[in-house]
Amino acid sequence: MDAPPIPRPYDAPSAPDAGRLHDAFRGLREALAGQIVGQAALIERLLIALLADGHLLVEGAPGLAKTSAIRALAARLEADFARVQFTPDLLPADLTGTEVWRPQDGRFEFQPGPIFHPILLADEINRAPAKVQSALLEAMGERQVTVGRATYALPALFLVMATQNPIEQEGTFPLPEAQLDRFLMHVRIGYPRAEAETEILRLARNRAREGALDAPAPERVPLADVFAARAAVLAIHLAPAVERYLIELVLASRDASRYDAALGRRIAWGASPRGSIALERCARAHAWLLGRDFVTPEDVRAVAPDVLRHRVLPSYEATAEGWDGDRLVAELLRLVPLP
Repeated sequence: MDAPPIPRPYDAPSAPDAGRLHDAFRGLREALAGQIVGQAALIERLLIALLADGHLLVEGAPGLAKTSAIRALAARLEADFARVQFTPDLLPADLTGTEVWRPQDGRFEFQPGPIFHPILLADEINRAPAKVQSALLEAMGERQVTVGRATYALPALFLVMATQNPIEQEGTFPLPEAQLDRFLMHVRIGYPRAEAETEILRLARNRAREGALDAPAPERVPLADVFAARAAVLAIHLAPAVERYLIELVLASRDASRYDAALGRRIAWGASPRGSIALERCARAHAWLLGRDFVTPEDVRAVAPDVLRHRVLPSYEATAEGWDGDRLVAELLRLVPLP
C-alpha cells in the first residue's frame, strides 16, 4: 500500500483535520514536557522551529538536556536522527559525506554523511573550523549538498539544532554574524528551578530502576501531519495592523533613532528581511500552538527576543557599556507602540 501523499505547502487542512493536528501536537508537547523537565521554553521553541521550517541555535551550560530534547523530539516523529560532535579536527566530508572508489565497479560511489538525516544535532558548533561551519550553514540555506560535480537534495523535513557552550571559549571558532542569520532562532536556556530539579531527580531514579529496555516505543507523529500542520500555520489570519507592528519592530532595529537617539547609536546593524520572515513565521507558529487561528501582537512579542537577539548587533560603544542583543531587543519592544 502506498504511503499517503504529503500535502503541498499551501494546502490548508480542513476543520476536522485541523483539530486532529492540534491534538497531535498537543500530545507531542506533553510527551516532551514529561521527559524534558524544566525546559518548557526549549520544547516550545523546538516545536515552533518544526512548524516554521527553520533551524535552532541553542546556547546553554552543559547538562541542561539540550541533546535529550532534540533526541526526544526525533523519537516522536517518523524521522531519523543523527548527532555530530563538532571538534577542531572535523572535516566537511565528515558532515556531508564523500565519494568512495569502488574498484570492483570501476566507479565512485557517494556515501552520504549525517547531514542527510531529517533531524540533525550539531553539538558545540563553535568548536569546528570555518569550513565545516560553512558546509552546514550552506546546507541549511540551500537544502542541498554539493560534492564534486554532483548535487544531492536534503530530506523534505530537515531540522538542525546547533548548540553552543557559553563557557570554555578557548579554542572555539565563533560563528560570523552573517552566518548566524541562517538560524531561525537563537535560544538561550538556563538552570531549572528547585521544583523542576526535584522532578529531574525523580525521573532519573525511575529510569535507572526500570531500565531503558522496559520503556514502550513512543507513538510517532507521521511526517504528513507535520507538513499539514505547517500548511495550517501559514493559513492562519495575520491582521494588517499586526503585520505593520511586526515590520515596524524590524525597521526600528535598523533605525532606532526615530524612537530614541541614544538607542540608535547603540545599534550597529539591524535585522534583515530574513528576520522579518522569521518573525512572522514564528509568531504564526506560536499562535497555532496556543490553538488560535489568528496572530496577536503578543505572539510577535513572545518570539521576538529569540528571533532578533542574533540579528540586532550592538555598536562597539554599546558593547563597552554592557549592551547586548537581548537588551537592545527589550528596548525596541518597549519603545515601538502596540497597534
